[in-house]
Amino acid sequence: MIYLFTGFIFIFLLCRFVLPLPLSPRQKMAAGALLFVLSQQNAFIRSFSVSMASPEVAPSLLVFMGASTAALLFLAILVLLRDIVSLILLAGRRINKRMNPVFSPGRRGILLAGLSLAPAVYSVNQALATPRIRSLEARLPGLPGDLDGLTLVHVSDTHISRLFQRDWVSALVEKINALNPDIIALTGDIVDGLPLQRMESMTPLRALRARWGVFACAGNHEYYADYERWMRVFPSLGINMLLNRHEVLRLNGQEVVIAGITDIAAQRYGLPLPDSAAALAGAPEKALRIMLSHRPSEADDCARAGIDLQLSGHTHGGQIVGINQVVAEFNRGYLHGWYQVDNMMLYVTSGAGLWNGFPVRLGVASEIAAITLRGAA
Repeated sequence: MIYLFTGFIFIFLLCRFVLPLPLSPRQKMAAGALLFVLSQQNAFIRSFSVSMASPEVAPSLLVFMGASTAALLFLAILVLLRDIVSLILLAGRRINKRMNPVFSPGRRGILLAGLSLAPAVYSVNQALATPRIRSLEARLPGLPGDLDGLTLVHVSDTHISRLFQRDWVSALVEKINALNPDIIALTGDIVDGLPLQRMESMTPLRALRARWGVFACAGNHEYYADYERWMRVFPSLGINMLLNRHEVLRLNGQEVVIAGITDIAAQRYGLPLPDSAAALAGAPEKALRIMLSHRPSEADDCARAGIDLQLSGHTHGGQIVGINQVVAEFNRGYLHGWYQVDNMMLYVTSGAGLWNGFPVRLGVASEIAAITLRGAA
């Protein structure tokens, strides 16, 4: 998918940016070749990786790849805006030819290229930052008074990898533990790569502390590199994996069901698909029910199953404001924040990390969601 998207960007920039430049044919050919390489660098780097989900290359190269891909995207947006403005001016016959010497095609090209670099560098810097704390309240009808004030820390999409390594994970764990939560919920895409490659960076997760435990579900990226071994590794780190099953917690004299489902990526590997009914089999009917589902698109099924609160990730909040609604369209309209789905509340986090093939955030900050449960007014 990423190759196709960047391929369209390459074709557009070749036709509307490179070819109109006042360069010799040889220079245009060289510029076009460079543009093609930058647009398809994720495809080239795949040959060095177990999978595209985990490019095993130097972090500095991953940063360069992210920044250059972002620069191409922003350049394409600027060129498109330039063309739209030019058409409007042409239609209105308001083109001022006296401006041509100042804004020649060459100078316009340099200006647009320069303007695309600033947001690219900034967006990669934002993507690599330690997530901020986002304090929230979930108002749930019928919540027992003894559970009012229960705190959950919801973290998704850490994508621990060559880009997000041990120091970043340690800083994340420190922030989570400082919240002193009752429950920690990790909603998938915890890691990219094989256990042998990632264990050093994963070890800080052992330090996660919550009064009633650390629970998680699988995301699509868990399936891309030795899923079954990861499902044995996570419990050794103190993470209770909920794969189409649930646990019953007894908190302040009340029962709380915390359940989790698998991810639809399981289909291509012949593994169990998400099954909310199986996850809740035998669960107390009148208990508060919390579901961990990596994808928010499972919300309709979870609502029908009688879930009170679903926690999800996967979307990364769309990563770039202005075009993030495209991501929402691929996730049944769910992108980031609170949603009411029948009688169920759904929270979709923007995520803590990112897939390292496109580490870019612009106007969509990473987060650690600190959720306090409250009874509905």
